[in-house]
Formats: sequence, C-alpha cells, structure tokens
Amino acid sequence: MRSEQEQVVARNRKARHDYEIEETWEAGLVLTGTEVKALRAGRCSLTDGFADVEAGPGGGEVWLHQVHIPEYAQGTWTNHAVRRKRKLLLNRREISRIERRLEAKGTTLVPLSVYFSGGRAKVEIALARGKRDYDKRRALAEREASREIEREFSHRMKRRTG
Repeated sequence: MRSEQEQVVARNRKARHDYEIEETWEAGLVLTGTEVKALRAGRCSLTDGFADVEAGPGGGEVWLHQVHIPEYAQGTWTNHAVRRKRKLLLNRREISRIERRLEAKGTTLVPLSVYFSGGRAKVEIALARGKRDYDKRRALAEREASREIEREFSHRMKRRTG
C-alpha cells in the first residue's frame, strides 16, 4: 500500500492497542501553510485524535478533531491554532460508507498515521471498535508468547550451527 516516496510524520501506535481495526481509508488533509511546515519538520501527535462525519452542504463531511500540530517556530501572526478541527478529503461513496458503518454501537474513526505522499499531506483513518481490558491483556500475552517462541527457536538454531 505504501511506496518508498511516502514520508511518515506520525503514527498512532496506541490506537492499535486500544481498538480493533476493521477498515482503513486514506484521506487528504486541508491544512494551512504553517501546519504543512510543522508537519514537514516532523511534529505531530495523534494520540487524542478522532474523526467524525458532520452534516454539510451537499452531504456529509469528515472532520479530524484533537490532532496536535504544534505552531511553526518561524511562523508569525499567521500561525495556526494547535488543536483546530481539520477537514478530510474523501469521495462521496467513502463518506456515505463511513457514515453507515459509524451507526453501529461502539465504533469510531481514529487516525492511524499522518504522512506525505507525492508532496501532499495524507492521513490514514480507520473504523475501529474499542477493545475490552481482557482483550488487551490477551493480545499482550499472545504477543509475548510469540516473542518467547521466536527467541527459543533462534537459540536452538544457534546451538545447532555453533
């Protein structure tokens, strides 16, 4: 899905821990000049971010909320608000599909990563369902068990060759 010319600015690793990811979409971001410069400097935080569909002219629009893009250091009075809501660019079919899927109880839209693709800022958003605490513990235990198996396997292979 991702090519070599994409430069990842930020990833939301906590989202994959807290949510089950059901479906993902790539969306363009409507940004101001100082926001783009701050992103190019590699500054962004997605931890509290979420997206939702709001009614707009001609249909729904998807907006990204609570994503922290700090002020650009060399910016002047034209600097942007740090946690303003930002419009996402998706086509009508994708928006209507997202809107239908969000009607289910317990689902939300979370940003997974912000990156530049072909010089344009993009965000990967995901339809996610919240995990319960016991699901998180089970996933952590499974990951730890697979690491232990891999570690043991590599030790056995080293003993055979060495």
